[in-house]
Amino acid sequence: MSSGGEIGSDATTFGGSPRAIRYHYDVGHDFYRLWLDESLTYSAAMWGAGGEALATAQRAKLDYHLRNVSLPPGGRLLDVGCGWGSLLYRAREQVDLSAAVGLTLSEDQARYIEAHPAPNVCVQRESWTDHDPQEKYDGIVSIGAFEHFADPCQSREQRLQVYRRFFESCRAWIAPHGAVSLQTIVYADMDATEANKFIAEEIFPRAELPRPYELFEAADRIFEIVSYRNDRLDYGATCEAWLANLRRRRTDAIEVAGEDTVARYERYLMLSAMGFRLGRIGLARLKLAPHRSRRMRH
Repeated sequence: MSSGGEIGSDATTFGGSPRAIRYHYDVGHDFYRLWLDESLTYSAAMWGAGGEALATAQRAKLDYHLRNVSLPPGGRLLDVGCGWGSLLYRAREQVDLSAAVGLTLSEDQARYIEAHPAPNVCVQRESWTDHDPQEKYDGIVSIGAFEHFADPCQSREQRLQVYRRFFESCRAWIAPHGAVSLQTIVYADMDATEANKFIAEEIFPRAELPRPYELFEAADRIFEIVSYRNDRLDYGATCEAWLANLRRRRTDAIEVAGEDTVARYERYLMLSAMGFRLGRIGLARLKLAPHRSRRMRH
């Protein structure tokens, strides 16, 4: 597998680096399934009063995003950065959809979904920048992918161009009655110059976090921000649960991925939990609805 430095020397890709995505996610689901919940949901859970299992908190998060988009029977769902398909499968349990489409650049994730077929669930190996649907979607969800859209070497103006292009694309894909539910890590009490070099180079190369106001600025006059919440403590608790699982299954994880990889992920999860707990980074969850009175501007 390529090192973070090699990934970093790759040319900038508008909307995300395929090589960087594969570097992180194609470690393989056999490794991730040892410390994620059984649905292989690899993003912040939504915790309640405390004491619930990780799987319960992850279902609560998936249900939150599905409530945001409120899919009708026979509707169409798009999941941008679908992971191993947990949101697609959860949506199919709740509503008889005509299509549940997931986009991923990870070969491991795509193969996993193809090996676990469900009615009207499909995965496409493509970036959102290449997506060209023939029909509108009733709801669009993107959980934990937005962080990969911009590149650290881009200027603020270039990053905003990427973010705005994403929102413009979603606006073009969504039905007038539809909604978008977005979840992304954001910078909080720090900036890019203070970011941990280990995570930036060894865990998530070529990734750059937005600042909260950039989400509003990029969506301005394209979507109305219906709701915004910062659930950073949810992500802190999730990283701690993942770390506890990984340590409990450490011997098995070493057999699957090697001791160096396991040590890297232990350090990454510990540092991430601290970052969320201390307020250095935040977790933004947004519901966005198309402006009704304004046609899309190109």
